Amino acid sequence: MRILLAEDQAMVRGALAALLGLNPEFQITQAADGDQALALLKQQNFDMLLTDIEMPGRTGLELALYLQQQQSSMKVIVITTFGRAGYIQRAISAGVQGFLLKDAPSEQLVQAIYQVMAGKRVIDTELALSALGEQDPLSDKERRALRLASEGRSTAEIAATLYIAEGTARNYLSEAISKLNAANRVDAARIARQKGWL
Repeated sequence: MRILLAEDQAMVRGALAALLGLNPEFQITQAADGDQALALLKQQNFDMLLTDIEMPGRTGLELALYLQQQQSSMKVIVITTFGRAGYIQRAISAGVQGFLLKDAPSEQLVQAIYQVMAGKRVIDTELALSALGEQDPLSDKERRALRLASEGRSTAEIAATLYIAEGTARNYLSEAISKLNAANRVDAARIARQKGWL
């Protein structure tokens, strides 16, 4: 079973790779961030993507969306520190089959890999229940603009990165601020991140 492990924290990635490497059925390839993972997904075939959510470059959810758009049969399990409802909702809509917290027991991860490969969906029960709450009000474009704003980018830089006009970038940010009842773009990014919508 060929598994691509995408995790930006070197110690966590090393520990997970060592743990999974104990199983002779697993062949592990490591990616240090979302962009490296995307490059590997384009070059090689894997059976499963095991990914963190928050990483430099592409997020784990963006990787899952990419695979969904490619109509890939590759299975995806998200492992994260954050059990935010918004993350779970977005993961499910991106076609993710497994959602586990990093503090789960290691045998639970191995079991989840086998269950997902067998066609089952594995989501921590408490997390699944919390995901039934609030709906994410942000559009994908608003989310991308807000994420760049949270990194301290100016409106001009956001517009250039997203290949849109500055006025459009301003509109995306003001829409996000309005939808989240935030004071400004920094406040909006903070609220969205706490909810798992960013």
